[in-house]
Amino acid sequence: MASSLTAELASAAARLIVEEGMEYGPAKRRAARVLGRASVRAAELPDNDTVEEEVRAYLALFCADTQPAELRALRDVAATWMERLQAFRPHLTGAVWRGTATRLNSVHLQLFCDDAKEAEIELLNRRVDFDVGSIDGPRHRPIDVLSFSTPSEALGEPVTLHLSILDFDDLRGALKADTRGRTERGDLPALRRLLAEEPA
Repeated sequence: MASSLTAELASAAARLIVEEGMEYGPAKRRAARVLGRASVRAAELPDNDTVEEEVRAYLALFCADTQPAELRALRDVAATWMERLQAFRPHLTGAVWRGTATRLNSVHLQLFCDDAKEAEIELLNRRVDFDVGSIDGPRHRPIDVLSFSTPSEALGEPVTLHLSILDFDDLRGALKADTRGRTERGDLPALRRLLAEEPA
């Protein structure tokens, strides 16, 4: 059972995630600072599952009239780009996949490529202006992340896409479910099933 401090941190982090579009890790650390607990022990920080439940509760309470349509718009953007990048076995991950995204969130796609440069060439051929960054990937090796903006007609504003470039071998463990039966990512057919279940 979560301690009262852990529960308080989870609630504060959830508000930052929804209202400011923050990622989970930074939101938990800022929540600790906001609550005057900057030196909190790692064991007292809520895990991501606990924070996600608080995010879902916050969305249901404060954003029920806007969030479903914003989520659908982001999933439509994801589907469009997954179709365009099918050669790279795209998988959607993050808040847009898990169903907790709002218009403040970015779309996170994972591409499984034999050669990271292939994805860059594809974007160049499509005349996409992108930035190249890097994050820690599987096995704690750095991986390239290609980031760019794309329009969303439904939202009336651009959406940021982040394409994480993973090795083809990493695809094998990509669809394992967590303890609650939720997967961390889904391919295009899985996303289309989600879209078909949502109200248009």
